[in-house]
Amino acid sequence: MAEEAKKEEYWRWPEGGWVNPDGDWKKGKTITAGVDVGSVSSQAVVAVDGELYAFSNTRTGSDSPDSAWKCMNMALEGSDLTVDNIDYCIGTGYGRVNVPMAQRTITEIACHARGANFMYGPEVRTVMDMGGQDCKAINCDDRGKVLNFMMNDKCAAGTGRGMEVFADLIRVPVWEIGPRSFQIEAEPEMISSTCVVFAKTEVVGLLEEGVLENDIMAAYCAAMAHRIMELLNRLGVQEKFVITGGIAKNEGVVKRLEEELGIKTAERVWYKPEYRSYPFDTQIAGGLGAALFAEAMLSRGKVKSVRKA
Repeated sequence: MAEEAKKEEYWRWPEGGWVNPDGDWKKGKTITAGVDVGSVSSQAVVAVDGELYAFSNTRTGSDSPDSAWKCMNMALEGSDLTVDNIDYCIGTGYGRVNVPMAQRTITEIACHARGANFMYGPEVRTVMDMGGQDCKAINCDDRGKVLNFMMNDKCAAGTGRGMEVFADLIRVPVWEIGPRSFQIEAEPEMISSTCVVFAKTEVVGLLEEGVLENDIMAAYCAAMAHRIMELLNRLGVQEKFVITGGIAKNEGVVKRLEEELGIKTAERVWYKPEYRSYPFDTQIAGGLGAALFAEAMLSRGKVKSVRKA
């Protein structure tokens, strides 16, 4: 009897890590790290003298300490750098109090603003972090300091986890939803943007009615964009406007959000020319911000190095 085929996980997005092939951490004065354990994904970022050296992006598991170690080990893979070589580490995200290798914690709101400032440049004034189970709209200054913010964490609708649930429901890989949502004849009416349970019920009904998958994807992406737009409008959007988090990779949501706001998001490339050849991952903003905060604290003498080797 043939074994039952393994259930395909349509929500699963690619995990991975990166180490700067031209970097030499041994020449650096300070080595810092930021570990962002979020509700859905976890990232570790390592900086040498305030410059990007390595990062990873992984799925958060049921145990925050294990998730922290998983993403840190992935970031260091392929390098002879170890945790004992790190001068200072800061934890952020929902699981920040359970990051074993961190010496202190900072909120993900502050870290995303600081990370976005580094990634997109000092002109950034509004950051939209589309997270796994909440969305955060942040206004900041030219140093990446938070001036004001609003968040919506009442429901997973409009978040990364909501998109994952949707992907599994319609049995389409989550990274295909954005581009396929534009392969339609006309924009359909958006589905519920207030509750994942209501949205699932609507989607099931549409599938049973024989509505085309691409049309359903367009309706769902439009609903997410509208929900995020309402949050941004309450805060007030200022240009330069950027998006961080996993949903920033979904063009079906981002382009519809731009249309609703009447504002273009900044191009998704590194602000610094010397980083243009490096991978660009919108999900590492929080971890990057944490690593940069750690470097700033060390350089100003606010904290002491804990390096063991």
